[in-house]
Amino acid sequence: MALGWRSRLKRQSGIGAPPAVPSDLGPVLYEAEGQYVVTTTAGDWLDRVAVHGMGIRSNAVATVHPEGVLLARVGAPDVFIPRDDLESVRLEGGMAGKFVEKDGLVVLTWRLLDKRVDTGFRTRHAAHKPQLLAAAAALAPGTTPPQDFQGRDSQ
Repeated sequence: MALGWRSRLKRQSGIGAPPAVPSDLGPVLYEAEGQYVVTTTAGDWLDRVAVHGMGIRSNAVATVHPEGVLLARVGAPDVFIPRDDLESVRLEGGMAGKFVEKDGLVVLTWRLLDKRVDTGFRTRHAAHKPQLLAAAAALAPGTTPPQDFQGRDSQ
């Protein structure tokens, strides 16, 4: 298993690191606790991106800001998805190593330099999933926010 992981890291050495978190993200538009699931090649839910710590599942807090989406992870590097790189947001039932009920994961499709990737996040509370989806979708040009989104929801 370790040999396979090392091979994957070597194969993916050309994939650039996620952008650094900007010093000013603006106000928090929405926040949800949950789990960062994984980042995969866009459209291939089994092709896990292992480099830059992106293949490590961890507890996280997802915050949506005017500048993008921040996944602040516990014990792993944070993942920041700039608004300009965010392509779409949708719900899925699973991806590489994590399968849940239908539409149980919020999946963000974005451009990591020249590579399109999908990043999965599972909210801790099911009631927060549609709000996170809607807040992130409002930033993505390829996604229409759900009609019932009411804006910021305090936890």
